[in-house]
Amino acid sequence: MADGADRGAARGRRSRPLVEPVPDVPAAVADLGDETGLLVADYHAGIEAGLRYERGVELESAGDERRERLLDLLARTGADRLVVLGDLGHRIGGAGDAETEELEALLSAIGVPVTLALGNHDAGIADSFGDRIDVTGPGGARLGDVGVLHGHTWPAPEVLGADVICMGHEHVAVRLEDAVGGARAEKAWLRGPLALAAFDGEVDLAAAGVEWHDPELVVFPAFNDRSGGTWVNVEGQGFLAPFLPAGLVDAEAYLLDGTRLGAYRDV
Repeated sequence: MADGADRGAARGRRSRPLVEPVPDVPAAVADLGDETGLLVADYHAGIEAGLRYERGVELESAGDERRERLLDLLARTGADRLVVLGDLGHRIGGAGDAETEELEALLSAIGVPVTLALGNHDAGIADSFGDRIDVTGPGGARLGDVGVLHGHTWPAPEVLGADVICMGHEHVAVRLEDAVGGARAEKAWLRGPLALAAFDGEVDLAAAGVEWHDPELVVFPAFNDRSGGTWVNVEGQGFLAPFLPAGLVDAEAYLLDGTRLGAYRDV
């Protein structure tokens, strides 16, 4: 592990942020050290079959459109690796036929290595596609100076030793009102310093030999347009991760086009 001086020097040499959102889409490019990664969260392959089973909602599959959107982003960014921050699939408890078919088509078309930070909807994916995907444990993993996890469990200690930590799970959205009382939901990013106190008694960094470097937490909006969202600026809409909101006291919200909305609680 690099010491503080080495890490500080590395930060000074960087000409770009470690994690930089791609304008107008729920995806980011990340410096993973030896690779450039394209990061997305909550792909939810096969969601239409899941909605039919779970809620009786009939929708045609948008799997082809999702795949083309992702392939276009990989081509545009020139990424060396795709990193999915959990919930690549949708059916909790194992992939159904529609999900398996969509994932098979997606993985056959992707020409770069894929890392999946295991999410709560990803049961069975390692068994079905583990020879084609690098699957982390539930607490995520560290790729260079970037920690990646889904966010449904406590992070692995090595994730908390990163400079920037990226997570999904929350499907971040904000409720925006106009002057005449109309309202709409918009996908959004949350970014802010992660608070160490949120992990007291849950993650033992000292025992794991991990140093704390005051990381920034980046909470991703969902890549899937049909997976809903949590309006983080609406009272009563609680977070899903066990370390939020305690771990993200001073976060700011940003729209996909980069518009800074300020403190998410005040939007």
